[in-house]
Amino acid sequence: MAGCLSSKGLLMLYRKGMLHQNGSKLGLIHRVIEAAMIVGALWICGYAYGVPFEMHYQLAGMVGMAVFLFLAEWNSLYLSWRANSIGREAWMISSLWVLSCCVMLAVVFLSKSSEFYSRVTITAWMMFTPIFLMGERIALRSVLRRFRMFGFNTRAVAIVGGGTNAAKLVEVISTSPWMGLRIEGIYDDAETIFKDEGGCEVRGQGVEVFMQHIQDRSIDCVYITYPMQQEERIRQLVERLADSTASVHVVPDVFVSDLFHARWTSVGEVPLVSVFESSIYGGNALLKRLEDVVLGVLILVLISPVLMAISIAVKLTSPGPVFFKQRRYGLNGQVIEVWKFRSMSVMEDGANIQQAQKNDPRVTPLGRILRRTSLDELPQFVNVLQGQMSIVGPRPHAVAHNEQYRRLIHGYMLRQKVKPGITGWAQVNGWRGETDTVEKMEKRVECDLYYINNWSLFLDIKIIAMTVLGGMRGKNAY
Repeated sequence: MAGCLSSKGLLMLYRKGMLHQNGSKLGLIHRVIEAAMIVGALWICGYAYGVPFEMHYQLAGMVGMAVFLFLAEWNSLYLSWRANSIGREAWMISSLWVLSCCVMLAVVFLSKSSEFYSRVTITAWMMFTPIFLMGERIALRSVLRRFRMFGFNTRAVAIVGGGTNAAKLVEVISTSPWMGLRIEGIYDDAETIFKDEGGCEVRGQGVEVFMQHIQDRSIDCVYITYPMQQEERIRQLVERLADSTASVHVVPDVFVSDLFHARWTSVGEVPLVSVFESSIYGGNALLKRLEDVVLGVLILVLISPVLMAISIAVKLTSPGPVFFKQRRYGLNGQVIEVWKFRSMSVMEDGANIQQAQKNDPRVTPLGRILRRTSLDELPQFVNVLQGQMSIVGPRPHAVAHNEQYRRLIHGYMLRQKVKPGITGWAQVNGWRGETDTVEKMEKRVECDLYYINNWSLFLDIKIIAMTVLGGMRGKNAY
């Protein structure tokens, strides 16, 4: 491992200096630069096409800038990205800009002001702006990485505790030099051996040695990897570390990390850990609802000819109504009526519902095509605008199926902590259609809980993109 720094001069000033201590200033710089780049990109596109930067273009630039900055704040884009890959950061920027564009298009559509803008200029602006934004981020990362190559802008890390968590942490830090984290030492009273960046074995030192080093060395961050069952040991260590200036982080073990979006909260002054709690609450719920309304309106406008054509085809090819409404569980287990194009000759919605199977005689010839391509789900955008469903989320199951599987699969009803969706993480990963075994439904539930536990705006955009480009895959969709 890297040795400790003993020099107290200019080198230490830079290593712990402005770039490290003033991360919030970097965030402010990001905000100012990106706001200027959004408006400036519109001016450049207009100038290249010979369009004067008049008042309505200035207004469009300001709206685009305001919407993007608002969404960026909600999604913590301006916090430190030191420990995240450039790919994840680029995807976040792209998804936020796509959503910003959807908001702006909706405003233009509702205000009937599209005639004031050049389509070429606006299209170029929407295409090139995320490239400019990502270029600025990549350039800054390159500068910071070059600083870190010379030992600047790094953070000295100490790991206290052994076991799997410590080994994983060492591996991640050692294989990710772009984070700028430098392991000063590993400390554990047990006989623990790790491998450093060069693959050499390193024996952990005792905790008492660590307490001496925390006073002598410049350690920025301490990661405690003891199991949560050793509460008293962790508490004592944290109390002793209160006498230092290091940032202290407790790395949760398997029990805590497997909790369903566990987060700290409180009732009055009493601290709590929320276990079965969704990540989509408060501002996130408002953001997701905004996403649903904006994208839902735009998609409905775009697919209206398809909806009309399918409605006529359903009516002409088989007797019965065009739409089929089935009771399913929505948010918090409330029963909702989900809209679909009728694809069967029956309208089952009772206590016992048989899932569609291969060569199912109940499915009409047209219905077989609609179900295979998921076109029968398109009317559910009405449910989205009604607020009963979301564009992305766990697929709603029939009430009868919910009652069946909630007794068989642990954590099944946690799917109801969010609104059901038209498409979801399970569907784009192939877990769609008939679930003739409990194992198949367990895989679907596993994907649904992963989505809820890891929800973010860019994950929604990713799932929508995967749905549009690859469809909702599944060989067992009949």
